[in-house]
Amino acid sequence: MVQTSLVRPSNPFQPPTFVSIESERRHRQERLAAAFRVFARLGFAQGLAGHITARDPELTDHFWVNPFGIHFSRIRVSDLILVNSEGQVVQGEGKVSQAAFAIHSQIHEARPDVIAAAHAHSFYGKTWSSLGRLLDPITQDSCAFYQDHALFDDFTGIVLETSEGKRIAQALGDASGGLRLRKAEILRNHGILTVGHSVDEAAWWYIRLEDTAKAQLLAEAVGKPILIDHDIALKIQQRGGTHQAGWGGFQYLWDEITHDQPDLFD
Repeated sequence: MVQTSLVRPSNPFQPPTFVSIESERRHRQERLAAAFRVFARLGFAQGLAGHITARDPELTDHFWVNPFGIHFSRIRVSDLILVNSEGQVVQGEGKVSQAAFAIHSQIHEARPDVIAAAHAHSFYGKTWSSLGRLLDPITQDSCAFYQDHALFDDFTGIVLETSEGKRIAQALGDASGGLRLRKAEILRNHGILTVGHSVDEAAWWYIRLEDTAKAQLLAEAVGKPILIDHDIALKIQQRGGTHQAGWGGFQYLWDEITHDQPDLFD
């Protein structure tokens, strides 16, 4: 098994640097395949719904994504497909989900800073989305999203058109529109979505957001949660909600899944 050729800094909890475009592409592909395996292990695979994308480091208007119809638990690096800005598969075998293209193409276009985006129909995220509310800072972990997640409050059915994806992207923050950029979004009556400066970060924020939704649903089922004060919540967010924190949070899951399922590198 040959993994990505890259240059690692002395601190193992810093994102790596790369010796070539090819090594960076391979790295993103490996992390993408691993993220799907982790999502499957956590129960986020819901039929044909769900997708994680990674922008190609050279063809920056293209993204890598899971082919339609393959279970998250079976995805390998060689299964990933490369999709262009027109929705055409230009590398790999398989079809791209229409919803995946409609949503992710618009996020990658609106947010040049975003390397990866994750969306699925996980149980607690979609349950919370039915309330049409942002999440509150009720735990230390939930503060990672304090004033850093958005609500898309306009459900019109299954997302199949890029016009709908564009509105989802705008709610998340459009770099060209002067809106504050967020790392997560609640899609009312639909589910949750996260983005990051790496596949690792986007996947970790998705896992953390699902857990945050679960915590608040359970807390509100038995009482009225006590909110963390604004200043404290903001300080936690500024420390624990950074790009580096998101990347670092995924590393333990990466170590576990690659040890248990090395075939994902195939």
